[in-house]
Amino acid sequence: MKDSPSTILIIEDEAQIRHFLRATLTNHGYQLLEAATASHGIAQTAQRQPDLILLDLGLPDQDGIEVTRQLREWSTVPIIVVSARGQEQDKVDALDAGADDYLTKPFGVKELLARVRVALRHAERSAAGTEEPTFVSGRLHVDFVHRQVFVDDREVHLTPNEYKLLLILVRQAGKVLTHRQLLKEVWGLAYTNENHYLRVYMGQLRHKLEADPTRPVYLLTEPGIGYRFKPE
Repeated sequence: MKDSPSTILIIEDEAQIRHFLRATLTNHGYQLLEAATASHGIAQTAQRQPDLILLDLGLPDQDGIEVTRQLREWSTVPIIVVSARGQEQDKVDALDAGADDYLTKPFGVKELLARVRVALRHAERSAAGTEEPTFVSGRLHVDFVHRQVFVDDREVHLTPNEYKLLLILVRQAGKVLTHRQLLKEVWGLAYTNENHYLRVYMGQLRHKLEADPTRPVYLLTEPGIGYRFKPE
């Protein structure tokens, strides 16, 4: 973990929203940078290299989804889209463009802070170039080295694709992954429209890993968008 406070860049044209985010985040120890336009935000990212970006989609000079695509051409900085657009397709487009997460206005302070912590944690692990050999969350234990999965210390046997799907989700625990992202990673580019594959395999994983598959606590559905592994 880094010793100095993380720096967050807010790219948002509404002064009232910037004020709310500034007050919330500075009160929790973060340093803030602000930009009211896409062009200023891109310049700030290049010059100041923030640890995380909170990005509005409805900017006056450029759409936030296009800003995300541009940033992803040269930067891996975590991007959390914060927008009043609540349509599923907007969320899917933003995540597929390279955003790490999506919050719909209005949102609660606790939810915002939780998403920020998750995104920064992923970025720190990536920057360190290290990966833990195991993943533990509540009843679930995944041993990456031996490719073994345990629930309550009992080994659960997964098919190769079930294991691959779980691996992608737990390695990005807390992050929303779109149907397209998951299908591409597990089955390949030719299968990015085969959403029924995911429904079948997620159902199988829930039956093997969840205490009550009808009320999952780990493998959560983001309706119309994809899935998220919720760590305990």
